[in-house]
Amino acid sequence: MATCPQGHASGADDYCDVCGAQMTGAPAPQPQAQAAVPAAESCPVCQAPRAGQFCEVCGHDYTGGGAPVSVPLSGAQWEAVTAADRTYYEKVVAEGGPDAAAMAFPPYCPERSFALVGEQVRIGRRSRARNLAPEIDLTGPPEDPGVSHLHAVLLAQPDGSWTLVDPGSSNGTQVNGKAVKVNVPVRIGPGDKIHLGAWTVITIREGTP
Repeated sequence: MATCPQGHASGADDYCDVCGAQMTGAPAPQPQAQAAVPAAESCPVCQAPRAGQFCEVCGHDYTGGGAPVSVPLSGAQWEAVTAADRTYYEKVVAEGGPDAAAMAFPPYCPERSFALVGEQVRIGRRSRARNLAPEIDLTGPPEDPGVSHLHAVLLAQPDGSWTLVDPGSSNGTQVNGKAVKVNVPVRIGPGDKIHLGAWTVITIREGTP
């Protein structure tokens, strides 16, 4: 029978049956490894907390490390044409959206065309503070106050098509009159109309501007 450091006779050779002291020569207990608590992911560009596929501050795409999308060498196959839509504006005002009464329809808003090139095309208003310069810049003039700085993103697909994602804009996005759910890709094609802000419409067309 073993004797513990306190002088008690113990039938166990690891800890004393009487006082619980560790027996001489018994292996020290190994500390249990604590499970690592994953830290909240932040944007590698601006350090803002992640809220979805795209950073809401600078527009960084968290999936940028995936397989690159093949972009045709012949140039853009599609274009996005921006304009003002009075019918949509009147609908926004009638529904009493945020600051609807203070939003005036622009007396003049010429169409602008943007080529859909690259792996992603961001839609919004540029911001120096956020170092954000969207490819489809709706800063104006005229400026649609209902458009977020990063309102939506067009993503090129391997088959040459495009999808649209709303990363969480303030006033939402519609494709052909249907609301787009946040961070849920929606396939778009020539002839589709994307409505956003107070009066902005973006029409997808075939051809390079």
